[in-house]
This record gives sequence, structure tokens and C-alpha cells, in this order.
Amino acid sequence: MKLIKRYKFFMITLIILTALFFVNHEMGTKAVGITAYSMKEMALVIPPVFILLGLLDNWIPKETMVKYMGEDSGIKGVILALFIGSAAAGPLYGAFPVAAVFMKKGVKFSNIIVFLGAWSTTKIPMFLFEMASLGSKFAFSRLVIDIFGIIIMSKMISGLIPKEEVDKIYINAESL
Repeated sequence: MKLIKRYKFFMITLIILTALFFVNHEMGTKAVGITAYSMKEMALVIPPVFILLGLLDNWIPKETMVKYMGEDSGIKGVILALFIGSAAAGPLYGAFPVAAVFMKKGVKFSNIIVFLGAWSTTKIPMFLFEMASLGSKFAFSRLVIDIFGIIIMSKMISGLIPKEEVDKIYINAESL
């Protein structure tokens, strides 16, 4: 029963894909192909992310993370969160396990929001592509707007979410 609860979403998806395959063979084949591609992509991204997380968890002491990205880190915590998020590779779903490890290490909540925002919008390869194809004026304008937007949103989100809720999120991250 526990196994069924754990994998109910997977089983429901499998049933829907099977039904779609029999109702509309062409669309079912396409859906299975897209699902297989997504599973392959995740299988290639997730293992390296978890290896890096294990290294981060073991090599960097909690005190160091608190010093550079914790509650009293100030602007250096924001800059470090921006840099780590911008330098990271991979899709956004790879950022959430990293954020959980950051929480375990005592990183300030607003710095985690900055990290997630940077991972999703200020990737260095994307910036280089924009420089080459859209021009430096556009690329720098977008980057500056994104950085300020990320910082403003992180402050807003941190201010809107009650401390008790943030504490619950950190407790949940500890149990992962």
C-alpha cells in the first residue's frame, strides 16, 4: 500500500499514456516519445547534481556557509548567491536540491530566493548567447534588470512569508 501511495502519480500517468495510446495511436506514440526524452534528460542531469550536492554537503562546513551566505552575510551573500546561480548549469529542477542543501547549511532565505532566481534567469551561457546574437546593449540591459528584479523579489518574498512558515521550510529541508 505504501508503494502504491508513493508512486500513484507515476501509475496514473502510465494509465493515461496507455489509454491515449489506444484512443489515438499517433498522439500516444508522440506522448511516449516526449516522456522518454524527458526521462533521458533527467537521468543525465540528476546524477551529476546529486554528486555535486554530496561534495558540497561534505566539503563545505556549515559555519563557512553561514559566514558567507547566512543571516549576517549582507551584500556578499547576495552576490555569492547571484554568482552561484548564474554559473550553474542545467534545468531549474536541478536548483531545488541545491537550495535544500543550502537550507541545511544555514543559508539566509532571501539568498536562497536570489540563488533560484539567478539559476532561472541569469545563466552565463545565455548571457553570452544574447551578446552574440542580440547585441551587448540588450544583453547588459536584460542582465541588470534581472538582477535588480531578483533582489527586489527576494526581499518581497522574504517579507511576505511569515517567519514560522520559513522555519517550517527549513525543518522540512533538514529531513531530506
